[in-house]
Amino acid sequence: MSPKVLHDPASGEVDLSASAAELHRLARAVAEGEGLLWTAQGPDGDALAGVEISDAPGPGVCVSVDPVRRVLLIGGDRYSRAVLAANLRDMADAEDGGHLHVDHFPDHPYLAEGSLPLVVNSPHGGMPRD
Repeated sequence: MSPKVLHDPASGEVDLSASAAELHRLARAVAEGEGLLWTAQGPDGDALAGVEISDAPGPGVCVSVDPVRRVLLIGGDRYSRAVLAANLRDMADAEDGGHLHVDHFPDHPYLAEGSLPLVVNSPHGGMPRD
């Protein structure tokens, strides 16, 4: 299964759904600071074609969208990428469902100002099970 990445231009929010294996693959690319993952294309006009990861000067990780190429961009310094990668791995390994909100706020520990809000969905469903 390829990841599915939706972008809502009105809110700026990015919604990412993937299998556990694909989330681990994305986490590795984020930690390494390079990679391009192609995504599942569907009839939805908000679906992006891929995720491109890069090493970039910090501080922080910036999540953005290249509207021309329709690609999610994730770039940042090594430390901040490592924190985001760990969060992606945790979501891949969480067995009780749920989702992770990655939203910037003042003094955020690893997101750069201007980063788009990102929701990472658990491969086990949207809401945690008791």
